[in-house]
Amino acid sequence: QLDQIIIHQQVELLEAILGTETSSKYEIKNHLGQRVYFAVEENGCFDRKLCSPIRSFTIRISDNAGREVIRVIRPLRCNSCCFPCFLQEV
Repeated sequence: QLDQIIIHQQVELLEAILGTETSSKYEIKNHLGQRVYFAVEENGCFDRKLCSPIRSFTIRISDNAGREVIRVIRPLRCNSCCFPCFLQEV
């Protein structure tokens, strides 16, 4: 049972050196700092570079045994005053 989670993004060496963004990976820990889940964001380089804040993605959250427990999908949607009906959704 979790009453609190702590999320740490893992920074790739290539990302830090080149300043380029790669697919994000996260460790999800309990209040004792023990990893309980692991998350991977899946999207394309095109999405990360050109659509960064509004990019589409799929995040797969797995337990320590590698079993997927949650999948979060966010489609690419326009977020502008010209298209107010296309706000972000997950």
